[in-house]
Amino acid sequence: MKISLITVVYNGDTFLQECFNSVRAQTYADIEYIVIDGGSTDRTLEIIQENRSIIDYFVSEKDKGLYDALNKGIGKATGEVVGILNADDLFAGTDVLAAVAKTFINRPEINGLYGDLNYIHPTAHHIIRTWKSKQHVYADLKKGWMPAHPTLYLKRSLFEKNGDYSLDLGTVADYELVLRYFYTHKIEAIHMPVLMVNMRTGGVSNGSLISRIAAFVNDYKALKRNGVSYPLYVVIRKKLSKLRQF
Repeated sequence: MKISLITVVYNGDTFLQECFNSVRAQTYADIEYIVIDGGSTDRTLEIIQENRSIIDYFVSEKDKGLYDALNKGIGKATGEVVGILNADDLFAGTDVLAAVAKTFINRPEINGLYGDLNYIHPTAHHIIRTWKSKQHVYADLKKGWMPAHPTLYLKRSLFEKNGDYSLDLGTVADYELVLRYFYTHKIEAIHMPVLMVNMRTGGVSNGSLISRIAAFVNDYKALKRNGVSYPLYVVIRKKLSKLRQF
């Protein structure tokens, strides 16, 4: 089973080599690695060229942001399953993709899977909080639940059938896609109880007060768009649920 893995990067030379190292260390061989660069002006392109031996497709060009770049990567993917690894994140172990492939092979009826992740300090690597997920039920989506997006692997056919990331919801595009797939289309997805990703803190949705307010508003819009009842209540539940991760 071929897994298409997508890394999106823009001026990410600080941590990109560590990301590549964690991909190179994977024991699973049938990986199609796609790297989409947004026109970096630092050492990112140099680092990418130094690692071309593990990269199957690469492009560097201006884009409309993270999710536009992800959509480009999805459009180039040929694997049966598609996943992402952010440019400043790391796989938590060398057998993560092997576990993903094994689960999809053993459970051919599923369309997606997700696992657990650690939020780590950007440089010290110590764990700040842990996102330990669970096997969801439909009602969880009406309580603000979502899987850890960096651990989400989906059949490529889902993107062809149900669409890519929406570009009008800022940093909430991943949540909207989860709602569209899990809530609206009720895909069959399972929790794989594996620590999959070490994710550095400091993402674009967790910075300034303005960005947090924008994320709150876009969460609400995503819920409304997918017909979830009492969207304001659900947004509040979603925010409060993060307290359990500390």
